[in-house]
Amino acid sequence: MRVLLGVSGGIAAYKAVLLLRLLREQGHRVRVIPTEAALRFVGAPTWEALSGEPATAAVFEDVEHVPHVALGQEADLVVVAPATADLLARAAHGRADDLLTSALLTARCPVVMAPAMHTEMWEHPATVANVETLRSRGVTVVEPASGRLTGTDTGPGRLPEPEEILTAALSAVRAPGDLAGRHVVVSAGGTREPIDPVRFLGNRSSGRQGVELARAATARGAVVTLVAANVELPVHPSDVGQIVRVGSALELETAVRDAARDADVVVMAAAVADFRPARTPETKIKKVAGQAPAAIELVENPDILAGLARDRARAGQIVVGFAAETGDENGSVIDHGRAKARRKGADLLAVNEVGAHQGFGVADNTVTIVDPDGVVVGHSSGTKRDVADGIWDAVVGLLPPA
Repeated sequence: MRVLLGVSGGIAAYKAVLLLRLLREQGHRVRVIPTEAALRFVGAPTWEALSGEPATAAVFEDVEHVPHVALGQEADLVVVAPATADLLARAAHGRADDLLTSALLTARCPVVMAPAMHTEMWEHPATVANVETLRSRGVTVVEPASGRLTGTDTGPGRLPEPEEILTAALSAVRAPGDLAGRHVVVSAGGTREPIDPVRFLGNRSSGRQGVELARAATARGAVVTLVAANVELPVHPSDVGQIVRVGSALELETAVRDAARDADVVVMAAAVADFRPARTPETKIKKVAGQAPAAIELVENPDILAGLARDRARAGQIVVGFAAETGDENGSVIDHGRAKARRKGADLLAVNEVGAHQGFGVADNTVTIVDPDGVVVGHSSGTKRDVADGIWDAVVGLLPPA
């Protein structure tokens, strides 16, 4: 595949070097088009040595081959990482004042942009409008990560890791196929059960795995409804389909059942609280010096997954669940997962081990996929996007013909 890697002038340009190496290792031919500002961060010799291709920002070099037109016309994929606020603005307004923006105007292949900038710039109304304009034209704009920025700043605006950009880029060129025309519902995140107006019972789920399931399904052609329970990750309808935000387990159950009425597949990736307070006062529970706190009576939440598996909204609907487990004296992670599969009745159950640095809040995951009888039918590991695609591969094998 012929890939144009555009690099604009931000400090995150160094990460594009790693992205270039990943693309080359997969056998793709890559031509790097840096902006003049990008060359102040990473020089042309680095790009040329790693790509084996010339790297220039100038329109008037190699003029006889008309590179400002030919590069875009011949590309199978264009990736811009990092995409600064300036680059997004110029691309949105159709500027052609350097080789990169000229190539963007002539490209008729998928275009993926990975923004990186300070939070204030990312959230500025001008940048928001430019991103919406680009997305409306079919450009995939990857949501930036949250974290440490230049200096002491933290917040949304950090360039995603090269592996994440690579996954998004390759998904953009995958023709919708095995989930084309299917409606899938994915739940993500962790429910919160209010104790009072300030406090809640919750869990450590970030929602990342559910979001990646929604993104992967969208890339494979599905119509997606994402039911997001307290997901704080940046998500956009262009990546994950319709987004329905909920808070508690009861709200999640209502939203998932509503969305599942015409769904081909329902994936319950959200971490649902098993219990909720029986009563929730309208005012904050006060601490009284010298007095023990009042006991909080808990009641059991409905088993949403088992209910969906038992009462299918339509014939042939596939129901997939997750089992976040830890091993103990009564059995291993997979032992508990198999027992849960037999209780729940879902068509597939993805069993994953969780702990302080596993499962929740990390970029990678490993799951074992079992059927309703607890028989292992597959494994998937790697980034959470890799795991998502592995799960969808298993689901596709169960779907009836469209």
